[in-house]
Amino acid sequence: MKLFSCSILIFISMLFGNFSVSAQNPSKIITGTVVDTNGQPLIGATVALKGTKVVTITDYNGNFSLNVGDVKNSTLIISSIGYTSIELTPENLTDVRVELKESTEQLDEVVVVGYGTQRKKDLTGSVAVIKSDEIASLPVPSISDAMQGRAAGVQVITSGQPGNDATFRIRGTGTINDSNPLLVIDGVPVSGGLNQLNMNDVESLQVLKDASATAIYGSQGANGVVIITTKRGINKNGISHLNFNYSYGVQKTTNMIEMLNASQFAQLHNEMMTNAGKLTNPAYADPQSLGAGSDWLGAFFCTAPMQNYSLSYSNGNEKSNLYVSGNLLNQDGIIINTGFKRLTFQLNSDTKITDFLRFGNNLTLNHDIKTSGDYNVKNAMLALPTQPIMHEDGTYSGPVAQPEFDGDIVNPIGLAKTVDKATKGYNLMGSVYGEIDLYKGLKFKSTAGVQLNLWDSRTWAPKYAWDTSVNENSYLWQQANKNITWLLDNLLTYDQSFDLHHLNVMLGTSAQENRYNYISGSVQNFASDLTQQLDNGTAQQIVKGNTSSYSLFSLMGRVNYNYADKYYITTTLRRDGSSRFGENNKYGLFPSVSLAWRISQESFFKPLTFVDDLKLRVGYGVTGNQNIGNYTFSSSLNTYVYNFNNTIVSTVIPTVMPNPFIQWEQQKQTNAGFDASLLGQRVNIILDAYIKNTDKMLVPMAVPVTTGYSDIYVPSINAGKMENKGIELTVSTKNLNKEFKWNTDFNISFNRNKVVSINDTVPMYTGSIGLNYNLALIKAGLPINEFYGFVTDGIFQTQEEVDNHAVQVAGNDPYNRTSAGDIRFKDLNNDGVINDKDRTYLGSPNPTVIYSMNNYFEYKSFDLSVFLQGVAGNKIFNANRLWSEAMAVAQNQTVATLDRWTGEGTSNTIPRAVFNDPNKNTRQSDRYIEDGAYLRLKNITLGYKVPSSTLKKIKLSQARLYFSVQNVLTFTKYTGFDPEVGVSGIDNNVYPVNRTFTFGINLGI
Repeated sequence: MKLFSCSILIFISMLFGNFSVSAQNPSKIITGTVVDTNGQPLIGATVALKGTKVVTITDYNGNFSLNVGDVKNSTLIISSIGYTSIELTPENLTDVRVELKESTEQLDEVVVVGYGTQRKKDLTGSVAVIKSDEIASLPVPSISDAMQGRAAGVQVITSGQPGNDATFRIRGTGTINDSNPLLVIDGVPVSGGLNQLNMNDVESLQVLKDASATAIYGSQGANGVVIITTKRGINKNGISHLNFNYSYGVQKTTNMIEMLNASQFAQLHNEMMTNAGKLTNPAYADPQSLGAGSDWLGAFFCTAPMQNYSLSYSNGNEKSNLYVSGNLLNQDGIIINTGFKRLTFQLNSDTKITDFLRFGNNLTLNHDIKTSGDYNVKNAMLALPTQPIMHEDGTYSGPVAQPEFDGDIVNPIGLAKTVDKATKGYNLMGSVYGEIDLYKGLKFKSTAGVQLNLWDSRTWAPKYAWDTSVNENSYLWQQANKNITWLLDNLLTYDQSFDLHHLNVMLGTSAQENRYNYISGSVQNFASDLTQQLDNGTAQQIVKGNTSSYSLFSLMGRVNYNYADKYYITTTLRRDGSSRFGENNKYGLFPSVSLAWRISQESFFKPLTFVDDLKLRVGYGVTGNQNIGNYTFSSSLNTYVYNFNNTIVSTVIPTVMPNPFIQWEQQKQTNAGFDASLLGQRVNIILDAYIKNTDKMLVPMAVPVTTGYSDIYVPSINAGKMENKGIELTVSTKNLNKEFKWNTDFNISFNRNKVVSINDTVPMYTGSIGLNYNLALIKAGLPINEFYGFVTDGIFQTQEEVDNHAVQVAGNDPYNRTSAGDIRFKDLNNDGVINDKDRTYLGSPNPTVIYSMNNYFEYKSFDLSVFLQGVAGNKIFNANRLWSEAMAVAQNQTVATLDRWTGEGTSNTIPRAVFNDPNKNTRQSDRYIEDGAYLRLKNITLGYKVPSSTLKKIKLSQARLYFSVQNVLTFTKYTGFDPEVGVSGIDNNVYPVNRTFTFGINLGI
């Protein structure tokens, strides 16, 4: 690592040594000290002679000395990031003490919007801003994980698996199809996740939420837009900056489910077999003698390290600027043999060729490797504690007897360690631009961008013979993928002020083309594990491949007008043409309009002196969704082989009916809100209310069986509707702002989702977990993916109760019988039979409330942040309990089954243990529905900034040490590993979120 760091430093010195500061012949020297309002020295503050290259920076004690030459008609500028700059006339100055005030004018902050920037005070739409310094020291490898809870109306569901991105939902789920927001990095729309970026390279994050803000992206903006801007060399005085960041973390599970030990399981198994009238396992004759047995979950989960290195260099002057960085991330997973490695390189630059011509580029290079074995959380839970993990000879164990006694779970530790799965990615995101000033206020900018993703996936499964678990054929699968997207944007912008009028007009075109292809092969039966190449297998050789593409061309325009910074109007219009639709429906029009009134500027509002700023906003817009696949409008064809009179004939047949009439999914959204700043900008409030209606939603068409088409492969039609409506509130306060500082940021969002209509009165069943289990449905009048199943009504305590209740299973044989100790299901239609007609709606996986609060404290050199985050109003289907509390086969169970029914009055919640479950106690029901609400102490970070006296000794401009804990505590009623189980709300073999302890250091030169 030392060699790597030294090489980088030498390379930077050689490449960028031309950045220098020129000085004039000195004729006067000015000295001074720059401090903040508390009298503390400001290190690295810039002191420059305006209009020249004469510049210096303050030292560790805030002192400076500057040769200013001829001081006549000159001005001295003193500035520092986060503080308000001041100008002085140096003519009568020799030794000066300068006090800079912290910049509190947040309204002049510039934010990035679609195809441009705006002052925050001029926004008329709903745009959330996440500052990079809020997330820079968080112990998470992905930007998406760091964004969780940081913006109102933005739900971020994280994953514990290394290399996996979080899932975003902005203002709820807007369609039954792809609901992921558009990602825009440095102005270029990209596909894929945010794992390709180094978090230390991020300058700003904006989330465009309402249609008036997203309509400029037309058919790509329906689900919201996340805009990420990476850092640039912004210092305009030729000062170089070198920063190094390092962190080391230890990851653990947030919660461990307690399973039965060997003695407890043997007792339960004996009871299960006896209740079914079967012989018990002789090995379990004396359960107490078996002791604790094997701890499969303890061996399956592990303590995992994570290391993150970042080195960046920046420089800039009036003519050019540069930012270059490298990052290495190495993360092991909390499940054995899982991990993620990433190497990232960033290069951003801008060059001013003349006073009217500029060029620049953004380049991100990334290589990552994601590895795992064949891990299965559920099987690690179900493996028998009576079975050893490994034999004394070092081989993995397996069931040794019949499945009724020893089960059929293949050793989950062996599969996790011997099966080799890996995905290697090579990614490039880049753009170049040229910008020319045509006339006063009139600019033309052309940007060419490309995203290239190459990734190779591989799975190797060797032969094994673990007792009765035998895999006779080794197996190899490989797939090579290539995805490339080209982009060309041309923008003409006019920005000018006329007295109290300000006008900004943007006209542009955008052309985008994407092509994806893959080829894969698999083969079995290798002579040796050392010959892991596709051409060395001798059986089941399968080759597949495909290519798809789409293109998009757009015309767009936007007009921003404001009068006296008081009255605002913004209108946008975009026309998209997409190859994903039929000939007569390729084009769509997406307009928006928004208005704002800074009412605090009115004379009648002046008496309310505690209100610094109050702006009212309202907007309406139409956006589209083209994420429907490339050939949905056309017919799908497949090859089949038939036998005609003993002659094999190959033919091509249609499998999906074409529908050339499909159109864009449309979202029509209305937004109203206000921005307020109170009490000397110590309290800032943003409130939004919205109604988001999805129209022309693509749903499966009802196809008569007489057409010959399967009811699975049917075309989509624009016949669905969905609604989301809600309220978002963000409050930021500066509670204390003296030597002891305390700031609070709070946000809360309320959202209600409802499917208004689908094509048919028959619901669409979703949430499949195999074995014909469909746990949810989509039906008009309900939230999307509403859970669906039977309603339980306690436990039958006597046979008389069984006889007096509706018939729960057909027949009366050992495999279909209801007895005392079984679950009682409600007969909702009172027909005397429990069947599918008694299934009903059990709750929604969609949170109705998401919220967070961050408190930041600073005292002298110490800083502390405490971040809380949570959701409410959602349900989780704990599918792991379908097996781990079934008590029906030879599989281990959770300790909850210790409270099972063993006789009248012993339990009214956990049924009896009985082999083969003759009452179907495990049918999908509210037994497995749990409250998914949680409040999490998401992060605590304690930092220490090294004092200036120490920095002077070690020749650094800044140094900060910090200790951070992620996912500290979780308050929830949910009984699974963790309540973050994904958008579906189904906890079925989900990789759990981890708790991370991290130590880090930031150094600056």
